[in-house]
Amino acid sequence: LVSLVAIRNSGGRQEVLLLKRTQSLAGEWCQIAGSIEEGETAWQAALRELDEEAGLRPIALYSADTCEQFYEADRDAITIAPVFVALIDSAAEVVLNHEHSEFLWVGFDEAIEMVAFGGQRRVLSWIENEFIKRSPSKHLLIEG
Repeated sequence: LVSLVAIRNSGGRQEVLLLKRTQSLAGEWCQIAGSIEEGETAWQAALRELDEEAGLRPIALYSADTCEQFYEADRDAITIAPVFVALIDSAAEVVLNHEHSEFLWVGFDEAIEMVAFGGQRRVLSWIENEFIKRSPSKHLLIEG
């Protein structure tokens, strides 16, 4: 599994893309997420999921230098997913797939209030601190 937070600069305000899920976690607002397919790296899966779920291609892709982790009772397992950050052009149009019914670009404070899980809130806070309030390390940039 991978997790990706898409952000854009809109009129000087940094915004996060949230998608409203229709299948698992139906009705919840989430960032981009999905499984790694055979033969893919985690960052390649993140790019594919961004394209599949929102029809977007990033200006730049970064490792967020953190992971999202959560317990799944049905599997009795802890999932640890690497997190990526995609910088999106403010003019790019979102095209949702069947997994989502709506999308919103919102500020970090609003996004943190909208998501359902503490792990999501921790990831969003981390990204705001490490990618918005300061410039990310050039070593986190993924050149693919």
